[in-house]
Order: sequence, then C-alpha cells, then structure tokens
Amino acid sequence: MATLEIRDLHVSVEAETGPREILRGVDLTVKQGETHAIMGPNGSGKSTLAYSLAGHPKYTVTGGSVLLDGEDVLAMSVDERARAGVFLAMQYPVEVPGVSVSNFLRTAATAIRGEAPKLRTWVKEVKEAMAALQMDPAFAERNVNEGFSGGEKKRHEILQLELLKPKIAILDETDSGLDVDALRIVSEGINRVRSTGEVGTLLVTHYTRILRYIKPDHVHVFAAGRIVESGGAELADKLEEEGYESYVKGGASE
Repeated sequence: MATLEIRDLHVSVEAETGPREILRGVDLTVKQGETHAIMGPNGSGKSTLAYSLAGHPKYTVTGGSVLLDGEDVLAMSVDERARAGVFLAMQYPVEVPGVSVSNFLRTAATAIRGEAPKLRTWVKEVKEAMAALQMDPAFAERNVNEGFSGGEKKRHEILQLELLKPKIAILDETDSGLDVDALRIVSEGINRVRSTGEVGTLLVTHYTRILRYIKPDHVHVFAAGRIVESGGAELADKLEEEGYESYVKGGASE
C-alpha cells in the first residue's frame, strides 16, 4: 500500500525582504485509496503544499521530511517524483506549443511505465478515457493547453490522471473556473480513478462545491501555513456554514 508521509514540513519563498516562511510545520499522512481534502482561506498555504510536494523550484524546503513508501521525495528531481508516482494537476496548467496532446500523453506514459505502450492498446486506452470525459477525439491532435478553455485544461489534467495511474494524486483547485457541467464531468473522472483503490488523493480546494461530487475520507483545515483542524466529511459541511473566519490568525501567501 502506497503511503505519503509529510512530517513537520517547513517551506519558504524568496521575497524582496528575504526568505518568507509559508508552511510552518505540516504533518499529514495520505494512504493509497484515501481521499484527503485540504481546505482553507486564500493565503493559507494550500497551493504551496501542492507545489512543494511536486518539486516546484520557487519553493525552498527548510525543514521536515516527505516520504513515499519510505523513499525520500525531497531528494528527488521533479521528473523522478513523477516516475515514483507523484502526480500534480495544476490550478493553471501551462501551454506547451508544438507538442500535441497525443504525443505528450504517450511520452509521459513511456516515462512512467519504463517502456512505450503498445500502439494499438494505447490508442484504444486514450480513446476510451477521452470518451468518458466527453472530449472530442480531435482534441488529441491539438497542442497541449494551447487555446484551451478552462474546462478543456482541467479535463486534460484528469485525462492524464486516468492514463498515468499515479500512486498519489495532488489536485490543486481542480474546480477553479469550471461551470456546473464541466465540474460534474471532471469529478466523475476523479471518482473513476478513486474507485480503483490504487491512488491516494490530496484534493486542494477553497470551496466545498467539488465535495458534493467527491466525498473525502478526511478533511483538513489549513490556516497560517499549518493544519489547524482535521475531521471527516462533516467538517466540510461546517466550513460551508461557518466559513474560515474562526481559523484565520494571520497567514502566509500562497
């Protein structure tokens, strides 16, 4: 069983006045098959946690540890983390001009699996995953995220998730910018991956609306760079009613 263990994680970014601490001691364990929702106000450090786990160079880890199945994630490069099974769906996916979606996906799958997927099997796999996400087959020949709508970008992120089958999926504000129909389709894709029981999911969100479609096993409230409360799905209901005001005690910027 894959397990991501985060212990006393401290992360800083470089500011005009020098290093500024954003994460101030985060402790969290995500096991295969579990879904953890990370919630909190803007500026609490939620996205910093997501990008730090993926290895974004903007963030400097100043203390603590992150282990995946006992292996030191912080000692890995970004691509090594991906091959080890860490997946990040970004809030604002970047454009990759000149690279088609089909080539991007097959190259990524080859890197993850250690060998190129058999073409006939792969084409069938991609077509089925795209159909489930209600994506036009012609989408595969477009350049990655170039001219994509917000909904298309998010569907492409979940398409990657379904095809690459990571151990740990970090989904940063996946509901951001989605209309009701796109949110439902994207959520169904996430739930298909969750239903395999083979992925641990870290769902970073500001709002509770995606949790109407994806029921978390655990909910954690982020404030001022650390987890200040944890509970079950009922904690999200409490946040919907009461908001984050009682948790806000000054915070770090995301």
